[in-house]
Amino acid sequence: MVRLSLYRDFRSATAEWMDAGVLHGLQAVYRASRERTAAWNNLTEKTLETAVIANREMFCGRSDTCALLLHEFRYRQLPDPEKLPMHPSRECLDFMDDLERIDTFYRKTADISSENFRKLLLTMARDVRVILLLMAERLYYMRHIDGFAPARRLLLARETAGLYAPMAHRLGLYGIKTELENRSMQVLEPEPYRLIEDKLHATAEERQTYINHFVEPLQTKLDAAGFHYHLKSRTKAIYSIWNKMKKQNVPFEGVYDLLAIRIILDCPPEQEKAVCWQVYSIVTDMYTPDVRRMRDWLTVPKANGYESLHTTVMGPDGKWVEVQIRTVRMDEIAEKGVAAHWKYKGVQGEAKMDEWLGNLRTALENRSGDLDSIDEFKLNLYDEEVFVFTPAGDLFKLPKGATLLDFAFAIHTAVGSHCTGGLKGGRNITLRYELHNGDQIQVLTSPTQHPRKDWLSIAVTSKARQKIRQVIKENETKEAEAGRELLARRFKNWKLEWDEGRISHTLPAIGYKRLTDFFIAVARDEIDLLGFRDKYTEQDNTKHTESPGDQSTANYTDRRAGKDDVLVISNGTKGVQYQLAKCCHPIYGDPIFGFVTVGSGIKIHRCDCPNAVEMRARYGYRIVKAKWEVQGDQGNICPIYVKGGDNMGILTNITSVIAKESQVTLRSVQVDTDSGFFQGRLVLNIAGTGTLESLIRKLRAVKGVVEVSRG
Repeated sequence: MVRLSLYRDFRSATAEWMDAGVLHGLQAVYRASRERTAAWNNLTEKTLETAVIANREMFCGRSDTCALLLHEFRYRQLPDPEKLPMHPSRECLDFMDDLERIDTFYRKTADISSENFRKLLLTMARDVRVILLLMAERLYYMRHIDGFAPARRLLLARETAGLYAPMAHRLGLYGIKTELENRSMQVLEPEPYRLIEDKLHATAEERQTYINHFVEPLQTKLDAAGFHYHLKSRTKAIYSIWNKMKKQNVPFEGVYDLLAIRIILDCPPEQEKAVCWQVYSIVTDMYTPDVRRMRDWLTVPKANGYESLHTTVMGPDGKWVEVQIRTVRMDEIAEKGVAAHWKYKGVQGEAKMDEWLGNLRTALENRSGDLDSIDEFKLNLYDEEVFVFTPAGDLFKLPKGATLLDFAFAIHTAVGSHCTGGLKGGRNITLRYELHNGDQIQVLTSPTQHPRKDWLSIAVTSKARQKIRQVIKENETKEAEAGRELLARRFKNWKLEWDEGRISHTLPAIGYKRLTDFFIAVARDEIDLLGFRDKYTEQDNTKHTESPGDQSTANYTDRRAGKDDVLVISNGTKGVQYQLAKCCHPIYGDPIFGFVTVGSGIKIHRCDCPNAVEMRARYGYRIVKAKWEVQGDQGNICPIYVKGGDNMGILTNITSVIAKESQVTLRSVQVDTDSGFFQGRLVLNIAGTGTLESLIRKLRAVKGVVEVSRG
């Protein structure tokens, strides 16, 4: 039988809407459970505990909770749920259908493969409450993860870190997101987790003493001003600390913003903004703020409804403390995110969530299901928004990190396709300009401008990238057709028989793999057609009956057939389609490996690429050994980041050092300055790691430069 204490806990969590019909339905479950195995009883307990989580932590109600409770009936051959005394509503039955579809996807594969991942999220996107039920179930699994076999623990932790934690973040479920990240890290990175946990325990008493010292004078001021409030203090989550240690390449002691104070105000809704700004004024009068770390989500809340004022101030003894200022309502929405919108829908409305779900479905339906698209979508789950205006005052919302090119495509596909740059405050900006909140930008266009492949490295949003690919493909198709017609006329003049299969088998001899690329080169007059004719006539007609697709596959299989085969990367590599990955920008001298993608050939990654661990763990069969041949003069793209004081002439000094290097070319520079400091991103074309290390040493010696790191 199910534990009585759990049943009572469920009754308490659902007391607000519990009625006799649901209770009678539950009794039917218990009567059936007497005749079932212990394993089935465990499933029933799991369902009840998940329902408690959904109601207490996510504000779920009758329809979605009943769907969760009745979902087991369809799989355990219990009575038809529509005949139970619970009398499920149409909405409840729809939720059950969604849960059934999700279970079907999971039964097809133990892991979330790319296609099932897309279908799963499309199903979840029907109604946000289905996502909340999935979140509640995942939270249950992670809280009981020690009860699973080691392989299952790893799978659950990887799914949680890659899908559910980012989804919780996007929904504004920050408390749940933090718990999921920490619990998945315990499984995937147990040693760093224990190390940080031990250090936090060792310094807990010291931190509490400091917090008391920090808040005492603040409380005195707030009490004197007559505010109704309460204070919360927190230490940065273990996963967040570990992430910052990795990103900044610092030890635990180098993470300076471990502490945060939250001031939660109790006031009427119409006074919320004014009261928050009054408290902000008191805090910044008492402690010196870091203006670079001020965040105003009162004026323009996040897309998921998050509202708060954040500032980081210098507390006693020169320690930085983050202060968050919000109201009781804002705090509940900040912790529960979209779930709290159901509780506060009279205040917030459902328009923003409907918009988010619409955008989610559009993004998912436009995806091909390949690995790169899925990874891009996971990253987009963590995105925050920037709001940008046109000269006419129209407002556009784009993800953080979006560029002028993304903005142009957001306005209209035709505007994006012909975009040449823009104007901000009367100053010219390039396609690569990164948008900031409040920017007012005029997009410049030209009828002679058309999308190019290098635009894919500039665009961030899925809409812009999809349109760029579409236009490029259309243009390439037109060019290829023109090249084909030109070659056909030449064949007629040469009195040669047109045999496309035979042409395909001639391509490797002249350095081409695909017919499309060859026809485009013909259209652009990049081919020695007489040389091609000689190679073509050398072919023996009887030996070339394979299709181009067969030949490409055969070449590829031969290259990978032996375990000791190594893909050699050089400027002259032919017969294999490969690209250098943009996530880690490998250059000559880096230890590298190849990863076989779906539709994009082989991508070359550094062995220490941030994505390497997951690719090896989940897709080991796609890994290809690779090595550089010899260092060439051409070099490869490599971004570096430079930080320092905003001194007069420092950028000139940096570029002068680079200009003196014979094997380095500066391709672009992006610099941001704030309060006497600057941070620059320099994109270089560089010969290899030896040259890069030498350059970094020289840049660190420039007066005013405090940090140089590779991107």
